[in-house]
Amino acid sequence: MLCPFCAHLEDKVIDSRESKEGNNIRRRRECLACQKRFTTYERIEEIPFMVVKKDGRRERFDRQKILNGLLKACEKRPVPIPQLAELVDQVESAMMGESDRELSSTAIGEILMARLRELDKIAYVRFASVYRDFQDEEAFFNEIRRLIKDKGRA
Repeated sequence: MLCPFCAHLEDKVIDSRESKEGNNIRRRRECLACQKRFTTYERIEEIPFMVVKKDGRRERFDRQKILNGLLKACEKRPVPIPQLAELVDQVESAMMGESDRELSSTAIGEILMARLRELDKIAYVRFASVYRDFQDEEAFFNEIRRLIKDKGRA
């Protein structure tokens, strides 16, 4: 390993620890030339998850991007952040089930909306208004009517 201080190539490992999740190892190293210590992380190299956008473009799955969208939808709502993180975990689990490591943004949106609908109706409508790109107030009101109708059935 290249020393970040003196660029020497030889070092010794002083300590190794596995992360709580077990997906990487933290190693404390000491350079044999300058005796300074530094930390490295070792992890399994993965093929990234990809999201297929509506226009056919592909982009890397960004957990934070999804969480930010959920946070915006749930702003000033009584939805705990750990529940939102769990929603993102559910999307990641769905992606792990895909053999080609790709999931459409439509499928991701549907998973999120189904769960948000159970958590908080207002957050659901906010998220749906952006996700479904309501073009006018009629589309917005139709979604609210569907929620009310479904509530009457429950």
